[in-house]
Amino acid sequence: MTTTPLSLVLAGARGHGRWHLDNIRRLQHKGLVRLAGICELTPLSEEELDGFDAVEQSADFGALLDSTGAAVAVICTPIPTHTDLALVAAGKGVHLLLEKPPAPSYAEFRRMADGVAAAGVVCQIGFQSLGSQAVPAIRQLIAEGALGTVTGIGGAGAWARDEAYYRRAPWAGRRRLNGADVIDGVLTNPLAHAVATALALHGSTRAEDVAGIETELLRANDIESDDTSCVRVTTKDGGRVTVAATLCAEQPGEPYVVVHGSRGRITFWYKQDRVLVQRSGHGPEEIEYGRTDLLENLVGHLTDGTALLVEPDATGAFMKVVEAIRQAPDPVALPADAWRYATGESRRVVPGIDGLVAAAADTLTLYSELGARWALPGAAPRSATQALRGEVSTR
Repeated sequence: MTTTPLSLVLAGARGHGRWHLDNIRRLQHKGLVRLAGICELTPLSEEELDGFDAVEQSADFGALLDSTGAAVAVICTPIPTHTDLALVAAGKGVHLLLEKPPAPSYAEFRRMADGVAAAGVVCQIGFQSLGSQAVPAIRQLIAEGALGTVTGIGGAGAWARDEAYYRRAPWAGRRRLNGADVIDGVLTNPLAHAVATALALHGSTRAEDVAGIETELLRANDIESDDTSCVRVTTKDGGRVTVAATLCAEQPGEPYVVVHGSRGRITFWYKQDRVLVQRSGHGPEEIEYGRTDLLENLVGHLTDGTALLVEPDATGAFMKVVEAIRQAPDPVALPADAWRYATGESRRVVPGIDGLVAAAADTLTLYSELGARWALPGAAPRSATQALRGEVSTR
């Protein structure tokens, strides 16, 4: 055990990295960490570093780890850089919080996870929703049979992003950049938590838990990747996990995961840590849970042996979904009459998509099966042999 704050380097302090900077400020105030360095191409200003003193800045991540003697690195950089930066840190004995998605392909994920394990360092993957205390509570309710037999798990995310969102960085909305995989799609990045959380509630988090994957990838925006998609995962025990998501919602709402059972259902709004339990013989029960911050959990693991919440292999099933999306044909552009601009806004809206997203999560079906006129025709059913081999079906 140690009471000395752990020295820390943050790689990527702008964009989503600002959230990490604020969180590090909070943990530094608690005496748990000390921000020793920031890796950015352009140094942060004094105003951006408000509350921090003597922070070294450099665009050379490895050199910064050496000069600061950091014990922990938080990596919040473009997706294609995750594996290489994680291995640089691991090679120097530095423990990691690695933002999601951990890698743009399953091969890169395995290179990262195996390299980190070989180096003997600890790596936490930044799926913040998996720090919610609602996750083990729901799993316990399922195990106790509160819902009867679980018939499947759905996920729904209806968000909105304007066209500027895809201009915020060269890799935004791309499947590949300069020959490297990016896979910045709605299910793999902005609403990746819906996929990872649904798989976690099912208890199918590891790569070997996945038997088959079907995808429908579409786009309303003028981008390379997908912004309106759905995926159905068949697990090795025959379970179904279906997640539908869009960044073209008419009325954006809170994303959620719903567990369907023979005697009820549980809805989990994972960003709010809010749960609604509806089951036979009981009135509806709404509960708000606490959340364990993943960086704080990592520090606790390093200082007093607290169990790590999101080790790399616990995201293997999610990475199988990323791989299926990577291997799928490029997303299909929606016809011009299937979308419009929101009134007074520079964002594209797909009329009716909010209802389709909810219906997919409710019925565990894909857009094409729900009769969406713009969805791709259904693919031929996969054979049992294909499913057992974990082969991918794309639509």
